[in-house]
Amino acid sequence: MPSPFPGMNPYFETANGWRDFHNNFLVTLQRALAKRLAGRYFVRCEMRVTFHEPTAEERLAGVAIADIGISSEIAAEPGSAETMTAPIQLTMPPLEEDRDRWLEVYELDTGRVVTLIELLSPSNKANGRGREQYLAKRLQIMRSDAHFVEIDLLRGGERPAPPHLPDCDYYALVSREEGRPSMGFWPVGLRDRLPDLPIPLLPSDAPAMVDLQAILDVTYDEGVYEYEIYRRRPEPPLAPADAAWAAEFVPAGRGPHDG
Repeated sequence: MPSPFPGMNPYFETANGWRDFHNNFLVTLQRALAKRLAGRYFVRCEMRVTFHEPTAEERLAGVAIADIGISSEIAAEPGSAETMTAPIQLTMPPLEEDRDRWLEVYELDTGRVVTLIELLSPSNKANGRGREQYLAKRLQIMRSDAHFVEIDLLRGGERPAPPHLPDCDYYALVSREEGRPSMGFWPVGLRDRLPDLPIPLLPSDAPAMVDLQAILDVTYDEGVYEYEIYRRRPEPPLAPADAAWAAEFVPAGRGPHDG
């Protein structure tokens, strides 16, 4: 069954639920585009895994020092237990892992990347390395000869800039290479249906229209999310009036308010 909400389902917006939804939404979108563009283009889901060390503050917080009471008056014999044990024990914090997924539309004959499609993640919208890396990548794409599509289905966090984006709950942005610096912007409210979005291709081809609401509904249905996502409340919390409105769409017996 499709998502019961008329637009974005805010119950996907949780720390536990978002990553799985993000991956499956991109896969559903990839399959829909691939079937439509077969023979002329190929749609690939790309992933980059990066590892980074914690910040200086995180490193300091993660160092464990064990004082075993070494005294300068102790002269240990060679090979004794005292010489086999270091006077201080340090712990190296583990590397942190970030996974970044997106779609790329290739021209089959040349292998040229025609369009990149990004679905924002929380790390793209939070201060830190994830956001810095995404903004740098975004700027690089904007300076290339590839089209760029950015979809934000998260109410929380700080949106990418520039440009300054109008206030709205969700949005889709389409930057055509030949139209820059101008770009199309689709604002979406919590109670609005997700838009039909034109995915730009080569100049000789018309854009591929994608029904984002249908993509979400298929993702919801095939992932059988009905039994899982309503156990937690949306993050950030909905305003009282919106929370009351959203509760009306939660399947009976599934919501956090049901026990």
